Amino acid sequence: MARLTFMGGIHTYDGKELSMDKPTTVLLPKGDMVFPLTQHFGAAAKPLVSKGDEVLVGQKIGEADGLISSNIISSVSGTVKSIEKRLTTAGKMIDSIIITNDNEYKKIDGFGQDRDYTKMSEADIRKAVKEAGIVGLGGAGFPTHVKLTPKDSTKIDYVIVNGAECEPYLTSDYRLMLEEADKIVEGLKIVLRLFPNAKGIIAIEDNKPEAIKKIKELAANESNVEVVSVKTKYPQGGERQLVYATTGRKLNSRKLPSDVGCVVNNVGTVAAIYMAVAKNTPLTHRIITISGDAISEAQNFYAPIGMNYSEIIEAAGGFKSNPKKIVFGGPMMGLAMYTYDLPVTKTTSALLGFIEDEAAVEETPCIKCGKCYEHCPLNLMPNMLEMAGRFNEDDKFLKLDGMECCGCGCCSYVCPANRSLTQTIVQTKQTIQTKMKR
Repeated sequence: MARLTFMGGIHTYDGKELSMDKPTTVLLPKGDMVFPLTQHFGAAAKPLVSKGDEVLVGQKIGEADGLISSNIISSVSGTVKSIEKRLTTAGKMIDSIIITNDNEYKKIDGFGQDRDYTKMSEADIRKAVKEAGIVGLGGAGFPTHVKLTPKDSTKIDYVIVNGAECEPYLTSDYRLMLEEADKIVEGLKIVLRLFPNAKGIIAIEDNKPEAIKKIKELAANESNVEVVSVKTKYPQGGERQLVYATTGRKLNSRKLPSDVGCVVNNVGTVAAIYMAVAKNTPLTHRIITISGDAISEAQNFYAPIGMNYSEIIEAAGGFKSNPKKIVFGGPMMGLAMYTYDLPVTKTTSALLGFIEDEAAVEETPCIKCGKCYEHCPLNLMPNMLEMAGRFNEDDKFLKLDGMECCGCGCCSYVCPANRSLTQTIVQTKQTIQTKMKR
């Protein structure tokens, strides 16, 4: 591997020391469970239950509706209370199935049953992943069964497992790599069965030496798997940056990784694939980082999907003081919200609470220092894109390749004038995309 990093990017205070050395705590929910029918990229799932229905752990309560969609699985047993719109961590009101938890956790038949994946066909493996409702757990939420079904499986050269976890404060992937590394390695072996010409790469940032050591030990006898250390730099975990760092191949917004012979999955996604295929266990839980200087006891929790974040905050000892900023996800690409009375979803990896809102600063005029260009991992010109966006100059924005922006936030982070570069560019992209669909 000649390249283990990318051009541009930034080095931030990572805040990982707050939670990285604390073992993951398993949580049981207390109140009602909320299951939004959109927890993934693509079409909303179609509800399979109605008010008053009894459900079990592992039961499919929402069915993928369309080619790009995902099943929704209940993480508890109980009774369907209602189907209504609820606010989610994406900041949207989404049709959701509300289940009253009976605290008995009765499971569907066959839940957790061992299966010999070496005797399963490729079609059976893909079906198991689809039925389990697995999506990209790194945040994008793209349905995994779709990602594992490219046009030509024989043209996939690399299956890359993303263990970079470059967002500050987040340590859920790190704890998974330490505590359940075997599931990651076995999950990768399952995925490689779908791609006969592919090599497996597990990429981990070099600030996680214990995780690298652990996974290297487990993969030592796997001739088709390589564990590589990539440079610690944000956004090293971005799909385009990781593909380039590990293979030297370049992606843009018009290409999928499969177009350059790669399939990329987060470590959590690969572990979920193992559980679905080898253990007949659908996606009902995920690891959540609760951190930030406003949190009493920053740590990671193994939480059921649908559980209310207020219960998880309580398990972390509550807040030291009333936070001025609450962020779902990482501080660079996460979404700030005014409430934490929201459900855990497949794509939310963290809740961060901060005593001060460091982003609440006054903008000043651009001084044309060029730092935003210097640190942009895609070699864009954020200052010019921001101006085009502010003045609704769509043609200029497009000529400057504004649609290539990945929204990583590097430009805003380094801007000495505190310009809202990322926000303006991302909003302009969304506006243009909406116009294109009309």
